[in-house]
Amino acid sequence: MKRRNSTTPEQNSPSGSPAPGEPFFIAVGYLRRPHGIHGEIIMDVLTDFPERMRPNRQVFLGDQREAIRLASVRWHGRALLVSFRGIETPEDVGRYRNTSVYIKAEELPPLPEDEYYHHQLLELCVVDEQGQLIGILEEILQTGANDVYVVRAPEGNEVLIPAIEGVVLEVSLERGEMKVRPPEWG
Repeated sequence: MKRRNSTTPEQNSPSGSPAPGEPFFIAVGYLRRPHGIHGEIIMDVLTDFPERMRPNRQVFLGDQREAIRLASVRWHGRALLVSFRGIETPEDVGRYRNTSVYIKAEELPPLPEDEYYHHQLLELCVVDEQGQLIGILEEILQTGANDVYVVRAPEGNEVLIPAIEGVVLEVSLERGEMKVRPPEWG
């Protein structure tokens, strides 16, 4: 089972779940500081799909999700230099320093079968092969070799599940469930 990690749920909700009826936003960048004299700002890239950040794209800035359109986008090392329509000075763009950049989750590109975005996996019920509840997937740790799912058991303790073939048997977003074969502990 594969997953995509670079898009993360909005920072205000640990589960990534919006309030009922609200759109779901995904962070795709983080604005650091103005660059140059033409209203550009350095944006750390938090998406596997940076090519989708292009002029005229609508993005949403900060906790208030201020809608704004990109005017220009270009690479600057491992970050992007972006500018926004109607903002032409370093002073004006500077008010967005240390601000997250979001898109609506519905705008994410579809993934191949058996690949999931992290936000799709959070809050799934994790069950064993017999259907017994292990807990709720609360967090995904990126370890380098493979992700590790942090599952909160009904008793309150954490269960760590490696996100590897043979352990994760099935994911059903429709049922809100992940079936696993827990590794032998102890």
